[in-house]
Amino acid sequence: MARFRCTVCNWVYDEKKEGVKFADQPDSYTCPNCGAPKSAFIPEGFVKSGKSTVTNVADKIIEQLVALGIKHIYGIPGDSNLPLIEALRKDGRIKFILTRHEETAAFMASAHGKMTGKPGVCISIAGPGSTNLITGLLDAAEDRSPVIALLGQVAEVYLGSEAFQEIDQLELFHPFSDFTETIARPNQAITLVMMAAKYALKTPGVAALSTPTDILAEKLEQEIFAPEKRLFAALPQPKQSAIKQAVNLINDSKKIVILAGWGARHSGELLLQLAQKIKAPIATTSRTKGVIHETHEYSLGVLGSLGSRHAALSIQAADLVIIIGSGFRHANLVPMQTKMIQIDIDATRVGRTFDIDAGIVGDAGSVLEKLLELVHKKEADAEFWANINKMKRKHFGEISLEAQDLSIPINPGYVIQALKRNIKKDAIICIDVGDHTYWFYKKFMCEGQKTFLSANIASMGFALPAALAAQLDYPDRQVVSLSGDGGFAMLAADFTTAVREKLPIKAVVFNDGRLKNIKKEQARDGYPMFGVSFPNPDYSKFAQSCGGEGFRVEEPKNLDPALQQAFASKKPCIVEVLVDPEKFAASGKRLK
Repeated sequence: MARFRCTVCNWVYDEKKEGVKFADQPDSYTCPNCGAPKSAFIPEGFVKSGKSTVTNVADKIIEQLVALGIKHIYGIPGDSNLPLIEALRKDGRIKFILTRHEETAAFMASAHGKMTGKPGVCISIAGPGSTNLITGLLDAAEDRSPVIALLGQVAEVYLGSEAFQEIDQLELFHPFSDFTETIARPNQAITLVMMAAKYALKTPGVAALSTPTDILAEKLEQEIFAPEKRLFAALPQPKQSAIKQAVNLINDSKKIVILAGWGARHSGELLLQLAQKIKAPIATTSRTKGVIHETHEYSLGVLGSLGSRHAALSIQAADLVIIIGSGFRHANLVPMQTKMIQIDIDATRVGRTFDIDAGIVGDAGSVLEKLLELVHKKEADAEFWANINKMKRKHFGEISLEAQDLSIPINPGYVIQALKRNIKKDAIICIDVGDHTYWFYKKFMCEGQKTFLSANIASMGFALPAALAAQLDYPDRQVVSLSGDGGFAMLAADFTTAVREKLPIKAVVFNDGRLKNIKKEQARDGYPMFGVSFPNPDYSKFAQSCGGEGFRVEEPKNLDPALQQAFASKKPCIVEVLVDPEKFAASGKRLK
């Protein structure tokens, strides 16, 4: 005999007490306590039907994730998540990607979200497994990438008893997650998975589900939800008055600069159309690098500490700046008298750090379409554009010189230009944090390549996991990981994951035997170099020992051949380049 609970008032129908099976009650049956209909009742625990129940909570979680379109789950198995791992094995429609470290798994999930806009899913065991996810999940939270984290947890019956590997997961993950819940009963599982997906996509951000292992193993027959009936996107429509205000500002201005942020990453063609109509050059945030070809006459490259001098000086010379899809940290680059328009889908980001003259809440693409339709066509301001083109010619001249610099040790700028000579136009480039990051963002001119980095939390170790995720998502694209020796070594063991999964990523490692960016910061603040040097293994031999291919480059003349061999290989490769430890990328200099 079974028991059924009313989900409105929690009154329980006990078949043994009532003497009638719940299924035999008429459809008109209502709860005797609150009047809820029969459909409001759910089974309590295991309910026998004409056939035995063959699915459990873990099975249903995986089934719901399949329906949500999840193709990969990244992580490490263990005692507290084994029912989910077994459910993945039995179902077979989601590929489980075993990583060497949970941080890799979380970075992979975050990178997948950034690249596709769809939720990335990572999984861990209780205790240290879940804490190891935190850095990668913070990257997702700060960069607004949709991620669902399945946190293995000790059995629910032992929670609060200081059980082995028990931690208060919800308390730990709540500060940076948009959704944190424990699946404490079988009948909560499917609803909570769907809610996790909703919240992951909402901001976007992180949704963390704690999954006690005993609950995962309990029987569950409930039908999963159809995403098309439960999952909906919200695109706020901009106010016509705000559009009109922005149009008037644009029509009244002569020297306009557009700053394209992450929210405009899919709107490259619209950005160019607007730029050409109002004669406004386009600068980008680091995350949106390459949204238009950086060799285009309207491109200023990246703005900010990673960016070009001419982008910053052009902003300073403008009488109007149009910020699209960016919170814009660099308000200090803009003179007080400059007019500003800000467009963002998140109302909290509009006017968050500075006063603006027209604020538009809406999707970048739809707003750009409206502006294009209404603004007047302009003539270029001759003096404004002459200065821009003069600065750009100087910048391109510096790049040309670095491309010819055959000095030893190798100039990091030469590495960037060698990469540019050999990489495909549609390559995906995942960039780590370090001195090489400045070299890349200032001197690599994107012409169709897509770039990804840990932007807001700026974590070392991101590039290799991101490259793994990119190659899984885009198997036919060339994928390059760009790292310093410090960042690469943090998660280097997961190069074996590329080998095992036959992911032909190409990892370019700048080897200078130190944390050069930290050394630069020490020198900037008047400190002597201390605690930033380390011995490195031979990464080319490491690659070979893992089953991939490795190339060690000590002279500039050997770099192009090494890159060509690596890019032609069908195996994962490491190209280790011994770069000059005393040659630093420009950063943090005062503009004059």
